[in-house]
Amino acid sequence: MNHRALALLICFWGLFWAAQAQQSATTQKVKVITPFGNIVIALYDTTPLHRDNFLKQIAEGWFQSSDFHRVIQHFVVQGGGHPDGREDPGYTVAAEVTPVLCHVRGAVGMARESDDVNPRRESSSSQFYIVQGKAVTDSLLDLHQKRVGQPYSEMQRRAYLQNGGLPRLDGLYTVFGEVTEGMEVVDLIARQPTGKDDKPLEKIAISVQLIKN
Repeated sequence: MNHRALALLICFWGLFWAAQAQQSATTQKVKVITPFGNIVIALYDTTPLHRDNFLKQIAEGWFQSSDFHRVIQHFVVQGGGHPDGREDPGYTVAAEVTPVLCHVRGAVGMARESDDVNPRRESSSSQFYIVQGKAVTDSLLDLHQKRVGQPYSEMQRRAYLQNGGLPRLDGLYTVFGEVTEGMEVVDLIARQPTGKDDKPLEKIAISVQLIKN
């Protein structure tokens, strides 16, 4: 076997095991049911506080008859309010921000109050968002990795360059899952007309269900 073939083989297996490691970092999957179709989300074991809290809210029925109330094309779709009008259950979740997880297209994170009132960057207990994002360049990634103080891995950089995302949110918000099916549904929702405060003109009702293993 020549050196080039050996190098390609090593590269292949490196990517294979990295993909396996990413897959093992996910545990439970949940399904977001919308009028435009379903979105399947895998929750990460690497953010256990957010994973367990999200599963708790599903079990307690918090997300039944909820909605995506904030929709910004090329940014995010956000939901998680209670049908009785409450924004969240009234508590926060400790931040689990990690450079291992970033805001590539399809990332799922938790919203939060701004730093001036929430310096610990604790997350909402129910307000979640899905990243639609936009195109990302090498220079933009260089800028944000300097801000975060942590270099992007080769796989993260490739994911951003190929799929886009929102690197400006990295290091600031907790990512706790990823869309594994239904990004076309996210794109449809992101295109819906909105009014004041980026609220859809027509309610986009959702419910979230556990997918049994």
